[in-house]
Amino acid sequence: MEQLLGMNFDEVSLQFSKISMYPLFDAAHYIVSVMALKEQPGAVDVARRSPFACWISAMIYCFGGAVLSGLFLAEPALLPFSNTSNIVLASIIWYLVFYFPMDLVYKFTAFLPLRLVLASMKEVTRTWKVVGGVAHARARYEEGWLVMIAVGWAKGAGGGLMSNFEQLVRGVWKPETNELLKMSYPVKVTLVGSVLFTLQQSQYLPLAKHQLMFMYTMFLVINKIRMMITRSTTSVFAPFEAVLYSLLFQWQTGVQGPSGAPKKGIKGRRENPNGSTDTNGNISESVEEKGNGTTVSRNGYRKKTD
Repeated sequence: MEQLLGMNFDEVSLQFSKISMYPLFDAAHYIVSVMALKEQPGAVDVARRSPFACWISAMIYCFGGAVLSGLFLAEPALLPFSNTSNIVLASIIWYLVFYFPMDLVYKFTAFLPLRLVLASMKEVTRTWKVVGGVAHARARYEEGWLVMIAVGWAKGAGGGLMSNFEQLVRGVWKPETNELLKMSYPVKVTLVGSVLFTLQQSQYLPLAKHQLMFMYTMFLVINKIRMMITRSTTSVFAPFEAVLYSLLFQWQTGVQGPSGAPKKGIKGRRENPNGSTDTNGNISESVEEKGNGTTVSRNGYRKKTD
């Protein structure tokens, strides 16, 4: 029975890994990406004032991963735009989402059951992008783990990693939204996937590629649906992040945690207008000299000086 279940899983995962992304899954990726752009503050105004700038932003959302991963491997930045069929499909979707009369296309795709399906299909494309990025980097740098991880991460989450550049196209500058400073869930889960597939490609995971692809995709889809239905923004990695941070990065004094809250440690200096402080935060008594040879402390007690 166990062998039968194992064979079924292997066969299902193998057939799953042969699914073609074009055109249905790629179209779902473009729809979700363009909808995310439209929901950004000020994006609709940019679409009215400068359709060309809006189109450039949409292409970054749709093909940012391919552009960034290509730059990591010293490939032309415009190489992803050489696929005319994908560019035309993404451009048609961009036009319909932004400019269709009465906003009917956006309203239709924003219907929750349909949006769940589209978002799930987009997560499937994320797996394919990570796998493709890792394999592409391994073909050039077979022992370059860091290169494989970086390229797979960039290809799967390039739209998020290039968000600051995309904002500049729309005339917005928000450096505090840099994904490297505060990673969003998609960027984190893509990084985890890139590490897993790098280990698998290097024969350090006892799983076939198609099996890992199936398991990783199911994890992405289930968590995406859960977060959308519950409207939760809490990352499933939060408990692990807290443990790793406390073990590895909390020893330095004065370091703040990932949430910005101060961590326990040696107290810093405390300023007091009526006295000095030492490094342990103890306030020393300041005194005033009097002409009669006495000193008066701030607490009011008189002390005789020699």
